[in-house]
Amino acid sequence: MEEMIWHKSKKWPKTVKKTLEDKYPNDPLFKLLDRTAAKSGSNTYTIFEGMHLTFSEVKEKADRIANYLANKGITKGDRIAIFLPNLPHYPIIFFGILKAGAVAVTCNPMYKASELHFQLMDTGAKILFCMDDENFTPIAYDAVKDTKIEEVVVCSVKQYLPKKKTILGGIFGKIPKSPYYREDITTFFDEIISTSDPIPPKIELDPDKELALILYTGGTTGTPKGAMLSHRNLYCNILQHDEYVQLFTEEFIDEPLRYRYGEEVLIGALPWYHSYGLTLTMLVAVHIASKVIVIPDPRAGDPPLTVVLQAIHEYKGTVLHAVPTMYAAIANHPDVHKYDLSSLNACGSGAAPLPPELARKFEEVTGAIVFEGYGLTETSPQTHANPTNKDTRKFGTVGLPIPDTFVKIVDLDTGTKEMPIGKDGEIALAGPQIFKGYWNRPEQTEQVFREIEGKNFFLTGDIGHLDEEGFTVITDRKKDMINVSGLKAYPREIEDKLYEHPKVQLAAIIGLPREDDPSNEYVKAYIVLKEGVTATEEEFIEWCRGRMAGYKRPKAVEFRDELPLSQVGKILRRVLRKEELNE
Repeated sequence: MEEMIWHKSKKWPKTVKKTLEDKYPNDPLFKLLDRTAAKSGSNTYTIFEGMHLTFSEVKEKADRIANYLANKGITKGDRIAIFLPNLPHYPIIFFGILKAGAVAVTCNPMYKASELHFQLMDTGAKILFCMDDENFTPIAYDAVKDTKIEEVVVCSVKQYLPKKKTILGGIFGKIPKSPYYREDITTFFDEIISTSDPIPPKIELDPDKELALILYTGGTTGTPKGAMLSHRNLYCNILQHDEYVQLFTEEFIDEPLRYRYGEEVLIGALPWYHSYGLTLTMLVAVHIASKVIVIPDPRAGDPPLTVVLQAIHEYKGTVLHAVPTMYAAIANHPDVHKYDLSSLNACGSGAAPLPPELARKFEEVTGAIVFEGYGLTETSPQTHANPTNKDTRKFGTVGLPIPDTFVKIVDLDTGTKEMPIGKDGEIALAGPQIFKGYWNRPEQTEQVFREIEGKNFFLTGDIGHLDEEGFTVITDRKKDMINVSGLKAYPREIEDKLYEHPKVQLAAIIGLPREDDPSNEYVKAYIVLKEGVTATEEEFIEWCRGRMAGYKRPKAVEFRDELPLSQVGKILRRVLRKEELNE
């Protein structure tokens, strides 16, 4: 790989390789599990409600799922949907699908029937795995109507609970269960595991061309599109991430320590239907033969997020990947000091901008280091990360490109003209983790790729620039820019400033059309205050007056108890805008 501006920076981690071209295996992704099971099969993989599953056990069950799928006539390239929260079943089903040569379609567990129906129709999925639950199962039955789904596999948590909890749950009716089952299309996960042989079919796959995953994106900005990720895309991104992350502890002040094989404890709080949680937690754990604490609902507990604090405390969690809203909830949790969080040594933040003041607050409360990264569904997801230490990370940026990742800043009109250092443009990315395109949408695929200097660059839709050290600064998404009298205000910049206010827990900014000139916009702020404080609209408008230019200052402030969030914790500005405009 040719040396880029970020490689020349004094802040490029000296022990991180610029390229891993000689390390990427030409294997399907499920070989990741096979290798770890062969080498460290007795290591615990998932922990759920105190119940442990080893890598060997997960592999054996995945082989049974693959055998079942093959016997059902599933062949290479068929799509199989997963409609589950984070459960011990998830990696078993995911790897089982891949071992059958099929393509996993991960579905948001918060979907209603119509949203799930859209994905099933769009992908032509043939089998759907769903949770045995009073909500999930009926939604699944409703969603599969008029689709190609031949069978709904119902997954109960009962099998993966300790015996004592299973007995008590049966007595008191606390184990989730569907109110009914459609006998014509229903199969039970437990029956598949007990009756199928642990012998997966023999398949030949081209890891670079064959898909492992179709993951839907665009829901926060427009019509959902299925991003096609190959086996190689995901496998490479796991290795890129592992190479870049370094841990600095008291024992290793001068010499960084990488992920410790077989010793890390990852907190599975981010949903696995999303690439952030799937790749950087569920799959990275396999690569490093380490534990994952399975958390179906990270907001659970009273107060919310208590379940995450309990998991870190009880199991000595070492690795947490989360989003800024989750870090805010932990930092401001009223009982945070009751829990020992000192085991944390790698805390990555992504999916949304990380306000510097929030990062500092989290570090004060936990003693951990949090570093911001960047990526998209279309990039498996990771493309950037800040150096994982306080000395060389740079707040206000998403860090440096990880190994084998190329970044260009291109003009907003054509996406072909490269912008100079420090000048904003659209962020374009190339590398082995970049997706193959959008499922059944060749025109939209063509629109987001540009060939530049012999490489196929993906136009992200994000606006930003490279600084003189090669760090990428995200300004905002093209569609979120606010036009104020011809000047461009960027929501992220304003939100970052609001987070400096001592009363702010969460903040969101949108642009709204002016009544006297609908082609023009004004800035409106939505604020969730920290517990126990009060404030007025005038107070915040006055506070902003001396801190930002007039066109950036909010002209209206609305206080809310909560803000609309996606399943992975992104603040949904589009929902706020729709509410305002009654769309």
